[in-house]
Amino acid sequence: MLARLDFSDLRLFLLVAEAGSITAGAARAHLALASASERIRTMEDALGVALLLRERRGVQLTDAGRALLHHARTVQQQMARMHDELNEYAQGMKGHIRLLGNTAAISEFLPDALGSFLTQNPFLNIDLEERLSHEIVQAIVDGNADIGIIADSVDSGPLQTLPFRVDHLVVVLARGHTLARRKQLQFSEIIEQHFVGLSDGSALQEHLAGHALRAGKRLQYRVRLRSFDGICRMVEKQVGIAIIPATAAARCQQNMAIKSIPLRDAWAKRALLICVRQQEELPGHTRQLLQHLQNGAI
Repeated sequence: MLARLDFSDLRLFLLVAEAGSITAGAARAHLALASASERIRTMEDALGVALLLRERRGVQLTDAGRALLHHARTVQQQMARMHDELNEYAQGMKGHIRLLGNTAAISEFLPDALGSFLTQNPFLNIDLEERLSHEIVQAIVDGNADIGIIADSVDSGPLQTLPFRVDHLVVVLARGHTLARRKQLQFSEIIEQHFVGLSDGSALQEHLAGHALRAGKRLQYRVRLRSFDGICRMVEKQVGIAIIPATAAARCQQNMAIKSIPLRDAWAKRALLICVRQQEELPGHTRQLLQHLQNGAI
């Protein structure tokens, strides 16, 4: 029965749901009201469940309707992505690679690696997106991405993994901070401090929040920014302290009055891993990128 639904049905349902009215949705879809109403009823018959609650002033989504709306939007996005990719091929593009990475991978390690790869391969495009490591694993398993960079603390399930980089998390403080003379710090010693962090949705911030929650605490952020450079500038002004990758801290220390101190917690030293479904099944250009990333592994 589900096979009777097609993309035009889903598009009509999206338009009706967004407009809150079958009449308005039909107009946006350039359909007669009677035709649109019949197609919605046919969808409900095919699914065996009501999708809309018809009211005098429009329609409301049922629980099933809200579920369908979610999936319809996903299908629409995938169709748009497919159209864009195929258009790129028509214009001479030879390949499109979907790459997911956590915060450290995307901000510190991938820019140089991808820059050199794209320079050597001008007819390839890379769709790069930041995700949490466990989300990356699921996306690779589901076939929604080609390559992922994850922390080794996450279960990679059935995926093949390869070494990529080692990511050390450090505490960054202003040079005049009372803890600046310490050689090492434990997360539990600083958990009550005021922090400067990355914007909401950052994989690194979610990672830190998880460890704070396990300690029965919640990190207090005075301000959140979009870059490690911005974070370090706030730390330099004694707004708070921060936890960032050692590579970012070393770069910022060159021209800022800050100091980085290693975290002693075991989870602060993470191996970053490349993950894929099956190397042998990847397209040639994706295997090229995989090899390129492995060449710089440490």
